[in-house]
Amino acid sequence: LILGALWGGAFPLQKVAVATFGPFALVGVRVSVGAIVLLLMLRDFRPLREHAGKLLLLGLMNTAIPFSLFSFATLHITAGLASLLNATTPMFGAAIAWAWLGERLSWSRLLGILIGFLGIASIVWNKVGAHADGATLGVLAGLAAAALYGAAACYTKRYLSDLNPRANAAGSVVGATLIMLPLGASQWPTVAISPLAWGCAVALGLLCTALAYIIYFRLMPRIGAARAVTVTFLIPVFGIFWGAIFL
Repeated sequence: LILGALWGGAFPLQKVAVATFGPFALVGVRVSVGAIVLLLMLRDFRPLREHAGKLLLLGLMNTAIPFSLFSFATLHITAGLASLLNATTPMFGAAIAWAWLGERLSWSRLLGILIGFLGIASIVWNKVGAHADGATLGVLAGLAAAALYGAAACYTKRYLSDLNPRANAAGSVVGATLIMLPLGASQWPTVAISPLAWGCAVALGLLCTALAYIIYFRLMPRIGAARAVTVTFLIPVFGIFWGAIFL
């Protein structure tokens, strides 16, 4: 519930901040703040050195690219709709776990995936190509990000499941920071950034990245990747709720 509330809150925060920062600069600030906090909390840096390559790839799959895609998406669609697209993550995760990890996909799970996709498609259908320029691209970006989240969960289970949750969280966010800082700097806005936009960006780093990743990677070894990613079913509830209150 706490993780769902934190990640659901990321979408309204992104909606406010991305208009000023732009996707790459916003993600650069977000992951940099998150990386600083997570490194300060990490006592042993050896796992980061020993698994540097794997953590860099995880940072790309689970943080740098999907954060950028969702930031782009919220330029063109509502925060609530973006959070709804994130709820496809467990469906992508189940399909990828079946294809890659050989996890059994029962008829009930297949039916669940189909119903889930049809449900989201029925809500998204009227938004695509309507109401806002680039809505179709925004929806596609959100779906691509969700697919990457599902793939990253399977990747973590296969290659990094024995790693300390704090090391997983810190390593992946530091890896994303190394990728996003140059991109963010090259796309830094020329206009003055308001205190509100800065506040949203810092909150994204502190709460929706650092704190949320500690909780998420703690859940991974305890309840498994497939169950951990089901937190994304809660994200639209909070994303729409926070969006209705604050936006």
